[in-house]
Amino acid sequence: MKRWTTGEVAKERNISIRTLRYYDQIDLLTPSFKNASGKRYYSEDDLFTLEKIIILKSLSLPLEDIRYILDKLSFKQVLVSHYNYLQEQLSTLQTSISNTTSLINMMDLEESLPWERVSELVRRSQHNSKKWMDYFQENEQALLQKSVPNLSNNDETTQQYISLIRRMEKCIKHNVEPESEEGFQIGTRLLERSNDMFQGDKELMDKFWKVRKQPAEDTGLYPISDDVLEFAERCMEYVMS
Repeated sequence: MKRWTTGEVAKERNISIRTLRYYDQIDLLTPSFKNASGKRYYSEDDLFTLEKIIILKSLSLPLEDIRYILDKLSFKQVLVSHYNYLQEQLSTLQTSISNTTSLINMMDLEESLPWERVSELVRRSQHNSKKWMDYFQENEQALLQKSVPNLSNNDETTQQYISLIRRMEKCIKHNVEPESEEGFQIGTRLLERSNDMFQGDKELMDKFWKVRKQPAEDTGLYPISDDVLEFAERCMEYVMS
């Protein structure tokens, strides 16, 4: 039966010899084998116990609590607890990534972004981001959930829409009409993106467009100015005419 010295265990698990000796001192983990000369070795069961201690410590449990539950939980139960903890951490991290991505995309959409605006938009995206889904049937929701641009994503579709919004804002600022070459190009791109998003379902596209033009506080969608929405509508009408 294979046995390990304190130094071998410390090297194998990247844990200090001092820590292992402390665990021994407080009777949390004591090497279970001693040879004739008095040198002590860890058994395989000891190493499984050490793994349990390391995992339970990662859950921010104090050593006294670990000592109490160490013999009450199997190695699999400890692993399951650790898995659940990691899932919670992953969910928190994903939320943080989504919020940060939203802020990056907001910075791309707005020339100036005072803190009050940041706070308002983040709060709205956290609490109301899916309110607009209530306007649609279940089969429509399944399609829109996957295709509607979301500022918390950094995908190509979202970046394309951000670029189009910025182009329309620039046109409005410089008095470029929707019925112009630039407006025609924008309208063409909008129609292409809309066709991809709604998979050619014009009725669903019109329905979403009506929701899009409602107040952002009612829908939870990112607020786009009435001027931009009107410009987009006129661009698409110009292309279709």
